[in-house]
Amino acid sequence: MRAVLALAIALACVASPAQAHRPSDAFLTLEVDGARVRGNWEIALRDLAVVVALDADRDRAITWGELRAALPAIADAVGHSLRVSADGRSCALRARDLQVDDRVEGRFAWIELAGECPVAPEQLGLDYHLLFDVDPTHRGILVLSSGGTTHSAVFAPDHASVSIALDESSAWQQFADYLREGIHHIWIGADHILFLISLLLPCVLVPDEAVRRGRLRPVMAGVLGVVTAFTLAHSLTLGLAAFSVLRLPTSLTESAIALSVLFAATNNLVPMVTRGRWRMAFGFGLVHGFGFASVLGELGLPASARLLALVAFNLGVEVGQLSIVVVALPLAYALRNTAFYRRAVLGGGSLAVGFVAVCWFAQRSGLLSPG
Repeated sequence: MRAVLALAIALACVASPAQAHRPSDAFLTLEVDGARVRGNWEIALRDLAVVVALDADRDRAITWGELRAALPAIADAVGHSLRVSADGRSCALRARDLQVDDRVEGRFAWIELAGECPVAPEQLGLDYHLLFDVDPTHRGILVLSSGGTTHSAVFAPDHASVSIALDESSAWQQFADYLREGIHHIWIGADHILFLISLLLPCVLVPDEAVRRGRLRPVMAGVLGVVTAFTLAHSLTLGLAAFSVLRLPTSLTESAIALSVLFAATNNLVPMVTRGRWRMAFGFGLVHGFGFASVLGELGLPASARLLALVAFNLGVEVGQLSIVVVALPLAYALRNTAFYRRAVLGGGSLAVGFVAVCWFAQRSGLLSPG
């Protein structure tokens, strides 16, 4: 029991609300008008502090005065982390002004960018390298507009450079970017993963005698029911939110997701829903869909390909989700009748998940400060 509690505490220490969905995102918005390029770059202060010494007096509180004093260093970091070229020729893009933007994820530096290219570009190249050398989970979200056409891209360590033809928008490239980000999001979405696994753990509890008699159909039906219900539910609310039909406040959504994880884990310890777990998966899946939608909204749905981006992102979520099920389910099935599975995995694991979910809820609802 002490080992289980130690594991729970360790998980809680590393599982903050921000880490559950977006460990590190920066948002780059650019507009090209002839040879002129302007826009802004929003970077979380906690991320910017990794590359620039912001806390001059080291009191763990970044003041406006410290931020303004660091503007030359910030401008230098921007110049090294983002390079723009027009038809292969370098553009002079500089940081001109600095503000602070309070977002749900925390405080962000809002950096105004402006510059000019040697020529009005037909092909705009961007090389993005912020934080990639220290944080492989970092993502740079680009929304670029030119001549009434909107382009989007997601920078990652293995996708740090893009070349965009300003007179056209590549549907395939956008589809691939959003598909990749859907997979990435579910893989780093600890709350989504723990919710799904908590629902699936009891599904494999079938005795060897039943296996010998060929009674695996109820097991497979239970697994498929949970996965299918969760998929349909979060796809529904993801679509409604993406098209602005129905939205929920992010703080409310994140708190409700934490409660869904807590309920699923507690149900394994004190059974309340023993039949029809697919109903629980569907009901809570509606809430998780709004969580996916908040991430998709941050990615900046391109107006000209909104449906394409939505389908690609949702498909990526399903691919990531199925990959987790395919790995976890055979292991759970192989261990299903062992004392280790029943006590350590199902019992101890559900206890640890429940403890983490309580911490998430306390932080996301404001009952406990994440700092």
